[in-house]
Amino acid sequence: MQSRTETKNCDQIRRPRGRPKTASDNDRQAAILAEARKTFHQFGYGGTTMDLVAARCKISKQTLYRLFASKTELFMAIIAEHRATMLALPRPLGESMPLAETLAEIFMVDIDEAAERDREAFVHFIVRESQQFPEVATLLHTHGIAQSRRMLADWLKDQVDRGRIALGDPLSGARMLMDMVFGAMASPPGRPNDWQDRETRNEHIHRCFNAFLNGVRCKQGLGAD
Repeated sequence: MQSRTETKNCDQIRRPRGRPKTASDNDRQAAILAEARKTFHQFGYGGTTMDLVAARCKISKQTLYRLFASKTELFMAIIAEHRATMLALPRPLGESMPLAETLAEIFMVDIDEAAERDREAFVHFIVRESQQFPEVATLLHTHGIAQSRRMLADWLKDQVDRGRIALGDPLSGARMLMDMVFGAMASPPGRPNDWQDRETRNEHIHRCFNAFLNGVRCKQGLGAD
């Protein structure tokens, strides 16, 4: 029969001592980002402080600064998180879906209306803040637009390497696609949406994909997609 000490030792071996620190920090970061995003929306970039974010998250300032060294870093993380709602990249290696379908998935054309409203609200918010705070404009360009463009260019370059399209400058192609699609998706702040409905707009976006692909598709691949 095992002694109480032996049983305790066995239990210590069997049961891990709580969750790994990294996983706990990841969960905490996600919760902070969600609350920080609401705070930035409510008070603007200028009115939001790390003290305010810590108070609303019900955590110590020490914990917040350990996970995000500054307000700039916190906002940068929010932009990076938002980027994932704009472009579904990177893609699975060797993906073989028709290119037009893949582009529709990359740009998340058919997300639900609630997700789309949330995405557009953030775009309008960050554009307004960029006009007032040069720091926000720099973060948006560096960690949002430029990074998204580079990721899309990498995907286009992979299609070139696989012989699916012929495109001399993938970065220029990425710029073209983003201008066409995002120009149709979100009307500028303060200007009315001139689309009859989402279906009409999405049909236009699919025509943009086809127009782009018809210009870059390799001749031998015309029948492949």
